[in-house]
Amino acid sequence: MAILEIVKHPSPILSAPCKEVTVFDKELSKLLDDMHETMIKNDGVGIAAPQVGKSIRAAIVDFDEDQEIIEMINPVVTATGGSEVDVEGCLSFPGLFGEVERPFHVRIEAQERDGKLYELEAEGYEARAILHEIDHLNGILFDKKIQRIVDPSEFEEEEEDDE
Repeated sequence: MAILEIVKHPSPILSAPCKEVTVFDKELSKLLDDMHETMIKNDGVGIAAPQVGKSIRAAIVDFDEDQEIIEMINPVVTATGGSEVDVEGCLSFPGLFGEVERPFHVRIEAQERDGKLYELEAEGYEARAILHEIDHLNGILFDKKIQRIVDPSEFEEEEEDDE
């Protein structure tokens, strides 16, 4: 596996809609493995193919909490519900954090690396991460959705309050 370079804003590939994946082969599997490795190395919970320079509809979400890695190829949102505002960051925007409103619940259809279709439902933080990555595949960046920029020092204050 290889650590790939993360594409940073304002690269045009980040704001372009991605092409549908039609070939499910070893090359796709290697890309997904490399994307996962890159995401872990950069302390991310999600990564989309355009963030590593590939304009295809492939993304990964991994919370590393005894859950399986969610690989989404050609994902489509089939339902959403509720709403909540929470803080997001993005590997393509180092140091930028902001409050973003997203649906609390999401249902998607996507394909696995072998092309098999599956359905997935998620809530809360997991739904937020999935929707953030699907936005990347549609050329939508989170900086356009930020309601309030959050200074990283606010995280330190929250952690101190929790102790």
